[in-house]
Amino acid sequence: MAYPELYLKKNEDKRLRKGHSWVFSNEVDTQRSPLEQFTAGDLVQIIGADGKGLGTAYVNPQTLICARLLSRKVNLKCGSNFFKERLSNALSLREKLFPKPYYRLVYGESDGLPGIVIDRFGPVLSVQITTAGMEQRKEALFTALIDLLSPEAIILKNDNSQRQLEGLSMESELAYGKLPEPLIIEENGAKFVVDILGGQKTGWFYDHRSSRAQLASFANGQRVLDLFSYTGAWSIPAAIAGASEVTCVDASQGALTLAEENGKLNQVQDKMRFVRSDVFDFLKQARLDNELYDIIVLDPPALIKRKKDFKQGYEAYRRLNHLALQVLSKNGILISASCSHHLSRENLHEILRSSGRHIDRHLVFFASGGQGPDHPIDPAAPETEYLKTYFCSVSTSL
Repeated sequence: MAYPELYLKKNEDKRLRKGHSWVFSNEVDTQRSPLEQFTAGDLVQIIGADGKGLGTAYVNPQTLICARLLSRKVNLKCGSNFFKERLSNALSLREKLFPKPYYRLVYGESDGLPGIVIDRFGPVLSVQITTAGMEQRKEALFTALIDLLSPEAIILKNDNSQRQLEGLSMESELAYGKLPEPLIIEENGAKFVVDILGGQKTGWFYDHRSSRAQLASFANGQRVLDLFSYTGAWSIPAAIAGASEVTCVDASQGALTLAEENGKLNQVQDKMRFVRSDVFDFLKQARLDNELYDIIVLDPPALIKRKKDFKQGYEAYRRLNHLALQVLSKNGILISASCSHHLSRENLHEILRSSGRHIDRHLVFFASGGQGPDHPIDPAAPETEYLKTYFCSVSTSL
């Protein structure tokens, strides 16, 4: 049985033909295929203005991105076999990259599964479904996951604002099995307790893994300040690597409590300090107290979630970096990161340049980083690249 047809306007197929998977509502020829005839989550055939089929997608007529391509084949069957094939491809890459099962297993469009993110925590899978199209097919997804990986538990992490836009429930749930307690993962020579249900996003941030390992490589003997520390993914490997003192600052007491538990788990609690505070307030007070740190990690949450928030978010990034440089010791290292897609690498580059010059410091980049290999970037979809990190050596002005 053929799926309903969604026609594009003339010349609106260029992005799809170049490899992208999104169709925006203003690209649809609503004379030939009125959007109101579709139900959110329906499978459709995408048809170019020339009448040629471009592939199979799922649709949501109420959202700006009204269709997401699943395959270049028309009338693709989207059952458990489809998911098993895509998951097997994703698993093959991760098993080449990581010796243990702690990684992002599925990264949306990059793994051919738009609207799905899956993090693997050993025997537990944390699944984030953000679209109505994938929500309708979650049982087929679960069947494929169970057949392929035999997990002890699958958690649905539904507390995501995009689900609200798609008209979906935002309540997280245990969808399969039983969650082991405690759930412990390994990363960069450290062990961490992960709180999936109570934690942010999928419960952990694998994306900075490589940059965190780089920090640990030069942390020995250093006084480290970890801003927006969450549960200690940057700071605990640094402490294990021989940092003389590590201060974790976060506004969430729950995150800090878990970070402290992780410090004890790795037997480095004696050199760690946990401060609940707004980071801006902490930095201002540290400047007044003449506190100086040898290494500062500045890894804030996304401060520019929408394009229209750019000006305000850019200023927040500028202020954070400016304040951090003022409490950095002579010949210190600032690790500055942004996970906001709308803040480009060039934007962060300029923020660091201007902040260094403003306080008359000589700032140079000695390394840079991005998202880990379990967050692969699709060259046809610039939205899949979001993370940028600069390692800065900062000294007195030349």
